[in-house]
Amino acid sequence: MHKKVAITGMGIISSIGNNVEENYHALVNGKTGISTIENLETIHKDVIKVGEIKLTNLQLAQQLGLSPENNFSRTAMLGTIAAQQALENAGIQNINEYKTGLISATSVGGMDMTEKYYYEYFENEACRKYISSHDAGDSSHKMAEHLGLKGLVTTVSTACSSAANAIMMGSRLIQSGQLDRVIVGGTDALAKFTINGFKTLMILSDTYNTPFDNNRKGLNLGEAAAFLVLESEELVRKENKKVLAYVSGFGNANDAFHQTASSENGEGAFLAMQKALKLANLKPSDIDYINAHGTATPNNDLSEGRAILRIFEENVPEFSSTKAFTGHTLAAAAAIEAVYSILALQNNIIFPNLNFKTPMEEFDLLPQTTLKEKSINHVLSNSFGFGGNCSTVLFSKS
Repeated sequence: MHKKVAITGMGIISSIGNNVEENYHALVNGKTGISTIENLETIHKDVIKVGEIKLTNLQLAQQLGLSPENNFSRTAMLGTIAAQQALENAGIQNINEYKTGLISATSVGGMDMTEKYYYEYFENEACRKYISSHDAGDSSHKMAEHLGLKGLVTTVSTACSSAANAIMMGSRLIQSGQLDRVIVGGTDALAKFTINGFKTLMILSDTYNTPFDNNRKGLNLGEAAAFLVLESEELVRKENKKVLAYVSGFGNANDAFHQTASSENGEGAFLAMQKALKLANLKPSDIDYINAHGTATPNNDLSEGRAILRIFEENVPEFSSTKAFTGHTLAAAAAIEAVYSILALQNNIIFPNLNFKTPMEEFDLLPQTTLKEKSINHVLSNSFGFGGNCSTVLFSKS
């Protein structure tokens, strides 16, 4: 990459913690956030397990100081909390002092609220306010308004690679000089629509998900939000900012294989990783840890595993999926895993792949199953979505 993109702040809320510190504590102590559903009324609540944030919408609204008349979706509230944390972590007090933008990723958008009141719209005028918050972009604009941002605001929705693509877009805007600073990430709340959809696809597990295990049954859905503050090298030098890590490379590809499944040889994943390494001018042997997409579905883990073998051949570095901690948080997944990748860099730690017991019969890949200390300079983070959307982001210490 011609220009470095510095990460100066990060914020997160997930089922394993309401901030960065709580998430890190859960990761190093092997504390999963997978549980039964409490905040959502669904006929599946006693059948499936999810990565649910144990805060009600009322508690989230109170935390943000919203009026009772607000029409924030849960997605928007989670995103605003994480973005606020990221700005505070970056020490930014005047958000509009430099050319600043917000790129937020989501797939659920405001449907967590519109589906809730669907049958009441004609009878109850009070709930009609949520109709305008249904659009995916509404959550981004609500976040920007709450943060006081007057610059560029845009939304990315490419299924489960959404936040990775938000990070890429933000990096490109900084490299091209169009912006000095970008808040990038993703946010998604649990919703009946996604639960029912994944249930229809028959890829939800009724127990704890087991990434890369031969007996994996499927994924646990989760909800979360995470945001990073990206800044140009020039701004970092001018403000003498502390840098948490750098976005050193990224790649995006589409294997165009199936509406929801990845190709069996992992073509899109292979191309995304290959592009990211080339852009970063790194060799596969330079990667110290892979934060795998690892959804624990039969298709994903086989496809991703084969792609990893195609890239790294006989020298696959330690890898693990953190989705056994948080569940699959859809558009937020790449953002929360970006935070985890940066924490791995900062602390020279590889997080465990929970629940693994039996190696997959198709290959000899074994995820890292225990917490491991290791000198880490480069982390590769994968995120793959429906429609063949495959994205890889590289994070480096320098």
